[in-house]
Amino acid sequence: MSHTYRYILGSHTYQFKDLAELMAKATPQRSGDRLAGVIAQSAEERAVAQLTLADVTLKTFLNEALVPYEEDEVTRLIMDEHDSVAFAPIAHLTVGDFRNWLLSDYATSEVLAQIRQGITPEMAAAVSKIMRNQDLILVAKKCHVSSAFRNTIGLPGHLSTRLQPNHPTDDVNGIAASILDGLLYGNGDAVIGINPATDNVAQAIKLMHLMNDVIQKYAIPTQSCVLTHVTNTIECIEAGAPVDLVFQSIGGTEATNSSFGFNLATLAEAQDAAQSLKRGTVGNNLMYFETGQGSSLSANAHHGLDQQTCEVRAYAVARKFNPLLVNTVVGFIGPEYLFDGKEITRAGLEDHFCGKLLGLPMGCDVCYTNHAEADQNDMDNLLTLLGVAGCAFVMGIPGSDDIMLNYQTTSFHDALYVRRVLGSRPAPEFEDWLHKMEIMRSGGKHVLSDAIPAPFARSLKSVGGGLR
Repeated sequence: MSHTYRYILGSHTYQFKDLAELMAKATPQRSGDRLAGVIAQSAEERAVAQLTLADVTLKTFLNEALVPYEEDEVTRLIMDEHDSVAFAPIAHLTVGDFRNWLLSDYATSEVLAQIRQGITPEMAAAVSKIMRNQDLILVAKKCHVSSAFRNTIGLPGHLSTRLQPNHPTDDVNGIAASILDGLLYGNGDAVIGINPATDNVAQAIKLMHLMNDVIQKYAIPTQSCVLTHVTNTIECIEAGAPVDLVFQSIGGTEATNSSFGFNLATLAEAQDAAQSLKRGTVGNNLMYFETGQGSSLSANAHHGLDQQTCEVRAYAVARKFNPLLVNTVVGFIGPEYLFDGKEITRAGLEDHFCGKLLGLPMGCDVCYTNHAEADQNDMDNLLTLLGVAGCAFVMGIPGSDDIMLNYQTTSFHDALYVRRVLGSRPAPEFEDWLHKMEIMRSGGKHVLSDAIPAPFARSLKSVGGGLR
């Protein structure tokens, strides 16, 4: 049962009507919560809410559902599949104690892996609200989560990239040129993933064949994905298309996912269909999910919750299906939800921390829209912080500018930068291929070769009448 939360500060008593309001008021400031009317009214109220939240026991989140159990299949998923054995070592802690324990030397990578199934999204969201940015980075760094399909994503010391060759008209020559450009910068080990400009089954199949042909011709140890609706992917599989990964944008409430046109049963059907193709070589993680703070609010499906808590609840959906990739598209929805570079940075670190704490292979689209109060320097900062925190993958796009989706993100050379600065490496199978193809110099630290690799050069000659 829910109850009122109180905190006395001097002569003033602060009251929060329930756990949902307390969570919202404790959240670091962001424009989406202001839009929803759930934000703390002052810095003092926010600090008081954080102090109050720190005294809430973790067990409370198992007894007080933020979205009613009877109304929401995501809540039922969270409650019904909670692992009480994994939870036992931390069951006696408050949120504040949990923060201190996570930061301690007792919370090793091995111990964090053992308890992750006992942590609910709401527990992860709550503890993140009382953590500094450096806390989020430190704990995320300790969370080791890997996944595999044709290569292995998320190993410690590795940073993968999604090669995103979007084109405003889905022109195959333009897409192929972007794929080549990305590969020559060492991008594409997480996935070669296209957002189709024309989203239908026929177009998705066309793009799937294009990427499959490239991967097969050059024996690239990576996977492809057309980011079309999950029901379209099911039809593509039924039509015999070469489907590697199943994509879907997901949210943290049943109503959000209904607005996206799917439910948990739909995802299970798609996963089963894709697994039947047996296209993985080193693993069978084949789901690719994207999320973003503000999606539930924009669908009017947030149940009065703050946007970060809704976001983390989406990770319960992702965790259910053992994905290869989970990507928070952190600044994509716009300044109505994350106003400026500071808010985007904080959200990116929160999402990454919560996802890894829950056991997800977490990546981040370090991005912003052109009407946000942010610029490329803000993105450089967030990219570097996520690299330090052990992010599984980021985006790679020609020139940082997605000319189809019209937003700014990270480029091929940005990924090369962070690998060089932090000594991060591509997925091991992909790195071996880069050296075999002489895209990277053997023995060099992410040093690119001067010449176009011979197999690519021969292909270019055949289509371009010779190279100058």
